[in-house]
Amino acid sequence: MIEEFKKDAEVRMSKSVESLKSELTKLRTGRAHTSLLEHITVDYYGSEVPINQVANLSVADARTLTVTPWEKPMVSVVEKAIMNSGMGLNPASAGEVIRVPLPPLTEERRKDMTRVVRQEGEGARVAIRNIRRDVLGDIKTLLKEKEITEDDERRAQDDIQKITDKYIAQVDKLLEDKEKDLMEF
Repeated sequence: MIEEFKKDAEVRMSKSVESLKSELTKLRTGRAHTSLLEHITVDYYGSEVPINQVANLSVADARTLTVTPWEKPMVSVVEKAIMNSGMGLNPASAGEVIRVPLPPLTEERRKDMTRVVRQEGEGARVAIRNIRRDVLGDIKTLLKEKEITEDDERRAQDDIQKITDKYIAQVDKLLEDKEKDLMEF
């Protein structure tokens, strides 16, 4: 029974870390990366679809992304979607290829992004701690119902804490890497 709770905690905590990773990839650093555009949706003949389902995204150089729509009529639609994404990007189309230059981040913008990164990280930490609290509550219930001994409960608490520490360390590492990435010029 306790092993099932530990496995459940591991799975849920790893999902929190994966969620943080995906959120951090959406944040713009000084370098071009295709994941910056992947969350943008495009109106494709009346339905909203992710940009990577109507165009090929690639990195031209450190500061430029290229977007190549699969259909010629989609060029202007994709360009407009990038402009309206709220990311402050100004795409320029050259025939069937859209070039998206990424302006260098100002020092102030880098600090703002660092703040956002820390908020995302704190959200992930809170999610992991909430999972720990839920699992420990389930274990306490088992103890009250006399299904496990106090020694089993103590061991389970220690194991759950070790799992929690492991995932909190992963979150800290992700944040450290992203902040370092943001502060590079």
